[in-house]
Amino acid sequence: MSDQPPKTRTLSTGQEVAVPLETEAEATAVVVTADAGAVAERLPEGLAPLRIAPGRSAVTLLSVDYRRIGDDAMAPYEEFGALLAATPAAGPVPELGAVRRGLARPAGALGGYVAALPVTTEPARALGVEIWGYPKSVADVAITDRGDRRRTAIGGERGHVLTFETPWNPRFRTTVEATSYTDGTGTGGDPGGRLRAQPLELSGAFGARPVAGSYALGGNPLADRLRGLGLGRSLGTVAFEGTFVIGEGRPLI
Repeated sequence: MSDQPPKTRTLSTGQEVAVPLETEAEATAVVVTADAGAVAERLPEGLAPLRIAPGRSAVTLLSVDYRRIGDDAMAPYEEFGALLAATPAAGPVPELGAVRRGLARPAGALGGYVAALPVTTEPARALGVEIWGYPKSVADVAITDRGDRRRTAIGGERGHVLTFETPWNPRFRTTVEATSYTDGTGTGGDPGGRLRAQPLELSGAFGARPVAGSYALGGNPLADRLRGLGLGRSLGTVAFEGTFVIGEGRPLI
């Protein structure tokens, strides 16, 4: 994460936030296989899908419960994200070539293109759209615990989107850097919609379990878009509890 001092931004909803933005959050994710061709069609120019096997890529279904946003800049909220596994590339990337390409770049080069990001409040939507160009919308995101498992259900005015369930097992402390990619649409500083990369840093307790987790798609239009990615079996799950920092981001092209 950059050592530059934070910049204060005022949202259209009136809240003031400092960027890089530090949050306290709990998150779970299930990573599932997807059709690499369908993922490539959804990615903007400048990104290529991370291929995990011939013809297959990956999509992360992410659930986040934000407990604190900056210096209590807004009320806590919940979020669902659909992230397409991707890496910067000028053209097609051979099988596993994305991994080698990412390892040769600075930490966090590998990451996910944010295809959808429903949140539960209007200030949370404005935060993501106006600062980073995330495709945020307001929807119902319900996160509940059932023993050592966490369940997330997403819905909206046009029906149920998705339900997924993962183990809740954050135990091992470490720091992880990653990157999220957006096309920049909606950002005040980049109305042209250029591809952007946002550095992410997660520091806290993590848990992981291979070939775990389950999901079920509903009939909402967002569910149909996810279904069009050819989602398959689970590759595994991740759980996290700690500090999540989102940097200002930079244009890639």
